Amino acid sequence: MDVERLNIYKRLRDFNVPSTVLDNIFSEEMDIKILENAFKALVKDGFKEDDAAKEISKMIFKELDLSAEYYLEDEK
Repeated sequence: MDVERLNIYKRLRDFNVPSTVLDNIFSEEMDIKILENAFKALVKDGFKEDDAAKEISKMIFKELDLSAEYYLEDEK
């Protein structure tokens, strides 16, 4: 995994996206390209990298119909 992808992976983990979800995304080249493009577009639009990761994590949770609180409780 290259440094840029590792950075995105770690930032999304910081916003409680489960490793299993990220592993699935990062295992498919098309999925990771979509994720990278979205991340870069948000940064280009003025988001800080953490804010971009936060927005993408919200989208992931919404797409999977999950709440971030569910994973926060599991990790306690």
